[in-house]
Amino acid sequence: MKITGGTIVRLEYELRVKGGDVIESSARSGPIQYVHGEGKLLPALEKRLDGLAAGQSLEGIIPGSEATPPEDTLPSRSIPRAEFPKDAALDAGTLYEAHTGNGAVVNLRILSVDDKHVVVRLLPPLAGKDLAFKVKIISLEDPVSHLREIVLKKPPPLPAAALKIELEPDDG
Repeated sequence: MKITGGTIVRLEYELRVKGGDVIESSARSGPIQYVHGEGKLLPALEKRLDGLAAGQSLEGIIPGSEATPPEDTLPSRSIPRAEFPKDAALDAGTLYEAHTGNGAVVNLRILSVDDKHVVVRLLPPLAGKDLAFKVKIISLEDPVSHLREIVLKKPPPLPAAALKIELEPDDG
């Protein structure tokens, strides 16, 4: 059996920024199981798993252009100009690194600037970064066989107490 749409896949994996830190790993969280084609994995990774069989391993690079959605499909918002430092270079098209109240980095693409507002596009943390991956397919299950197994399983017997029915007289 090979991975196709609907296959139940169990795998070990590691995903990292190319040449950098590990983002996710089954070494930390344990193997994952998903239904192929349901969009639960990064689409570019899922595409690369098509046709693999249980026991196979694969490593490779996912270009940044495939790792995140196209920038023009990402949300934008207008932020008051006063929320930016007065000396900040806010030119349309440039990347601006902002920080949340707890210190997390937020990348913004400056779309337009006027005296009162700066319109920005919110970029995901991995935008433009190539990702390195390693996977090992542990097992594959045919969804039809899996459902058949569930449906054909004999339910456990009911306890004797559940079979006792006491009828009360009808007062009507």
